[in-house]
Amino acid sequence: MKDELQNRDVIDLLSERHEILRRLAEEKWNKYNTIHISNSEWHILSKIYKNQPTISEVTKVVDFSRQATHKFIKSLEAKGLVEVSNAEHSKKHKVIRMTNFGEVCYEQNERNKAEIEQQLVRTIGEESVTNLKNILQLNWSIEQLEA
Repeated sequence: MKDELQNRDVIDLLSERHEILRRLAEEKWNKYNTIHISNSEWHILSKIYKNQPTISEVTKVVDFSRQATHKFIKSLEAKGLVEVSNAEHSKKHKVIRMTNFGEVCYEQNERNKAEIEQQLVRTIGEESVTNLKNILQLNWSIEQLEA
């Protein structure tokens, strides 16, 4: 396995590790909860948590189409995780608010991810995790990579 990983480029390595971590988070959530929340839905919830953005504001900050974002929000609403209502200043814009149940779920998932991060610390070491986080937090964008 180690030899196989040595021949991969950074894009494939990041993708594979991301997939492993997301699968662990999903399995940890599903082990103790009957409500299924997809990775895409978690991503949208992260943009809503402690905010009350409009649907169009959420659409701008996630990498989904407008239609897909609407579909995910409708699904979250059906699960009782968010509420959608008219914005005060405009009937055209819809505001998304996380319900109390949604906040409880989101906060539990954050604790689950923190536990997974601690498992990673035990596996590869605290210094390696800190270095990895520092590297991934560096400011680089598509525009910089295309230059």
